[in-house]
Amino acid sequence: QVKIPVTQAGIKAIEEATYHGVNINATVCFTVPQSLAVAEAVERGLKRREAEGLPVSDMRPVCTIMVGRLDDWIKIIAKKEGIIVTPGDMDWAGIACIKKAYQIYSERKYRTRLLAAAIRHHMHWSELIGGDLIITIPYEWQVLFNKSDIEVKERMNNPVAPEIIDSLYSHFDDFRKAYDEKGLSVEEFDYFGATRRTLRGFIASYHDLQALVRDFMIPDPDK
Repeated sequence: QVKIPVTQAGIKAIEEATYHGVNINATVCFTVPQSLAVAEAVERGLKRREAEGLPVSDMRPVCTIMVGRLDDWIKIIAKKEGIIVTPGDMDWAGIACIKKAYQIYSERKYRTRLLAAAIRHHMHWSELIGGDLIITIPYEWQVLFNKSDIEVKERMNNPVAPEIIDSLYSHFDDFRKAYDEKGLSVEEFDYFGATRRTLRGFIASYHDLQALVRDFMIPDPDK
């Protein structure tokens, strides 16, 4: 499986990789329009394979929605712009988007499977129970969930409360972009705040790794 970021160039790569029989995991994705662009790109790739008589039964494409990182971004906007909303509303941003994407995926019978990532609180697990999707749960969170008294029951089909959606929708332009099916064009994916913030974090981690290797290869003589 190959990870491909959901950027403008990434959408093209997703279609081509799928066409060539590569199982993709679309990542650096936070929004409904990004996840739909991924599903459509995968469908184009699969249909091209089918038209040429190539197998698709063993294809397992995945689209990751980083639910917690969307929450993070909304909270950063609130802090920068001095926006006050009902406590807890911002913790629903990622859940609202993945639930909406999941509903659309089901209705359109996309062959891509959704994956929830970037856990920040128990609702990033508990609100998705019962869904035909993947959740990447870090070990520390899984231990907490196992110890908790949170009832394990189906919640995937429970809609996010309308008043929470209305609150996020009215206060945050970037939530509207994330939640609306056509809130972002493919050309705008690269400029969405959560995208830039995540890619900067990934690049910083790469430089940290380089520094670690450098210090191992050439220990600092001053220390």
